[in-house]
Amino acid sequence: MTFPPVNEQIDHIRRGTAEILPEDELLRKLERSRASGTPLNIKLGCDPSRPDLHLGHAVVLRKLRHFQDLGHQAILIVGDFTGMIGDPTGKSKTRPSLTLAQTREHGRSYFEQASKILDLSRISIRYNSDWLAPMTFEEVIKLAACYTVARMLERDEFEKRYRKQESISIHEFLYPLAQAMDSVAIRSDVELGGTDQKFNLLVGREIQREYGQDPQVILTMPLLEGTDGVEKMSKSLDNYVAFNDTPEDMYGKTLSIPDTLILPWFRLVTEVPPTRLLEIEAALARGDNPRDAKRELARCIVEEFYSEDEASMAEEHFDRVIKNKMAPEDVAVFALPRDSDMLLLDVLCEAGLVKSKGEGRRLMQQSAVSIGETRITDPLTPIPADAECIVKVGKRRFIKIVRD
Repeated sequence: MTFPPVNEQIDHIRRGTAEILPEDELLRKLERSRASGTPLNIKLGCDPSRPDLHLGHAVVLRKLRHFQDLGHQAILIVGDFTGMIGDPTGKSKTRPSLTLAQTREHGRSYFEQASKILDLSRISIRYNSDWLAPMTFEEVIKLAACYTVARMLERDEFEKRYRKQESISIHEFLYPLAQAMDSVAIRSDVELGGTDQKFNLLVGREIQREYGQDPQVILTMPLLEGTDGVEKMSKSLDNYVAFNDTPEDMYGKTLSIPDTLILPWFRLVTEVPPTRLLEIEAALARGDNPRDAKRELARCIVEEFYSEDEASMAEEHFDRVIKNKMAPEDVAVFALPRDSDMLLLDVLCEAGLVKSKGEGRRLMQQSAVSIGETRITDPLTPIPADAECIVKVGKRRFIKIVRD
């Protein structure tokens, strides 16, 4: 197989990368790969405890796609076995474990969503239960003997919990060792992960050495800040843009980000050429309206997950609904009998505009629900007797209620 020149490969790989450890080893691996025509094994572990992907996950998936585009072998490890342990990364207490069936189901969902970024014709999917489940207790003891408790306590989460005399279960020490065995099993050349995974990835290097393998190179990617511009993107913090968001929601959420995130998001979640990035950076530096850059960013993101046409329609929808405060042209209809005295809160639940009555009441208290131009704060408000009316929840959820 013919690969691009090493200098071209490394320039592409460096884009958006936080660290390459050690970079000189990666250069040597790329040189050997190009000389022999053999692709490198590029490993990315999939955490099956969080099957719903957002743009934070896209950062490292895009880097895996970069390696695919350079001709290397992408290997996605579904951690169906390690998911039963629970990754302690970023956790101040023991993480609940999952069943094997749950991890398998979540892994399938992860793969389906990741296919929006990865080239499925050039990827190998592996389940780590294939090699971890058959290990004997003797083999586990030998693996555990390869690493010390002192080294484990260098991990930030463990060190903090140990200092506070908080519980650390022995099985949590096994997680990075089990993840390292994934690298041994597939003979990983490069492992990708977020900066919060650096400890686990470095353990993989050590365990590969213990098993007589050439250690993998570690490539970490920055953690993407969420739409609030404060915390890293997370569904639990409701500051995310999901892979499965509608084009309209994806566009609108992107426009809501602080101006400080425009360039980082361009760099990490789009394929905008470096020359264009420099132009955007210069425009922002000279005081041009950041709204124009955000609109371009939002279009780019929607295009990459959907299409150019859907990005244009999402932009038109935003201008109509958010900017000009008009109802969407294709607003869904909810039919009510003419004599119905149904409460608005019940309609919101039945129509799927809110997940629960509790959420509906909370949104009403926040003045986020309206009928026409009237804000509704009373959860006992009935539907007006008019033939039809437009109900709005938040900025982007609408329904037309029609009495028949």
